[in-house]
Amino acid sequence: MRVLVIGSGAREHALALAVSGDPAVTALACAPGNAGTAAVSEQLGVDAADPAAVAALAKDWRADLVVVGPEVPLVAGVADAVRKAGIACFGPSAAAARIEGSKAFAKDVMTAANVPTAHSEVVDTPARLDAALARFGPTWVVKDDGLAAGKGVVVTKDIEVARKHALMLLDGGHPVLLESFLDGPEVSLFCFVDGRTVVPLLPAQDFKRVGDGDAGPNTGGMGAYAPLAWAPENLVDDVVARIVQPVVDELVARDASFSGLLYAGLALTSEGPQVIEFNCRFGDPETQVVLALLRSPLAGVLHATATGTLAEHPPLEWSGGAAVTVVVAADGYPGKPRTGDVITGGELEGVLHAGTRRRDDGAVVSSGGRVLSVVGTGRTLKAARKQAYETVAKVHLAGSHHRTDIALRAVNGEVTAPAADQHA
Repeated sequence: MRVLVIGSGAREHALALAVSGDPAVTALACAPGNAGTAAVSEQLGVDAADPAAVAALAKDWRADLVVVGPEVPLVAGVADAVRKAGIACFGPSAAAARIEGSKAFAKDVMTAANVPTAHSEVVDTPARLDAALARFGPTWVVKDDGLAAGKGVVVTKDIEVARKHALMLLDGGHPVLLESFLDGPEVSLFCFVDGRTVVPLLPAQDFKRVGDGDAGPNTGGMGAYAPLAWAPENLVDDVVARIVQPVVDELVARDASFSGLLYAGLALTSEGPQVIEFNCRFGDPETQVVLALLRSPLAGVLHATATGTLAEHPPLEWSGGAAVTVVVAADGYPGKPRTGDVITGGELEGVLHAGTRRRDDGAVVSSGGRVLSVVGTGRTLKAARKQAYETVAKVHLAGSHHRTDIALRAVNGEVTAPAADQHA
């Protein structure tokens, strides 16, 4: 099988690394890729958000399977163009990708499917903002209705901060979604979906704020870990039955059948799991830890998903133990990052590349905000965390920063979920 991975982040490096170990894969390419994916795959140039260009590349390279990593190409219709060219594609249609591309659409789908989620309201003019804000709080959740790479959300107890963020979005022509605040720990659950069949992966937890102790602004994600020893035993089955499957069925009813990776971002509230958001692709950085624990050949399950044969695929197999990933970010991130700095240690085992490129002189330099994801695995979460941070200490990037508390509260037994009988 010839596999083409579209994207350039650590998620795509993790996907490429997992696919490269599959004996069924005879050729592997990444487009546009990065300095890390170059070590395991052929690198091809393409504008990932251009459906026609991606489809043409897939045909020219004779791909048997195209795996689309990021959300922007999916919302733009890249998967539609690839399938139209007669090539199997892992990733939803533009119609189905609206589950991430429009939060208002996602809320409408959830309402129709009777899926538990936060109360919300869309505001599209500044004149309606103050009255709408008065209906929420005392913790305000303000979101960009469209794609914002995880950075369009503000959660605050200060109404003026909420108002300022909403006005900034509205001034930029972006509708604003106000939501009620959901209490409880957050969980990310990935599910392979081929239209109707749902196959869940291991749940993970990510860390969205830039600083230790969840301080500072939201980012695309500063780290993650899996599995979640503290989660209720029936969590995955419960979420698939009450949340994921009803949404998948509702999308079919809307002639927007979902094929690819459906990501449910959840809060485990005192009333049970509720949806924070849906994403239409593998999450970053959770992919880095989930795939580190997957024993089943990845290319096979991706192809089964893309070809509608997921129900016939053998059950997924997982290694024991745990995985932790720590994101090393460039100076300035999540604002404008400093780029062009030389990276050392990027070739170490467990280091996945995101915002990197190889300079003409051979040096690997930073080219984005989240530069590297460092993955540690171990028999226990504590051991995995130790390995990850030992590797982080060997990586050097001038001015870089990372969180020092990824998975720490879980290791210390400080993360708890509400008792199952509270929402039985």
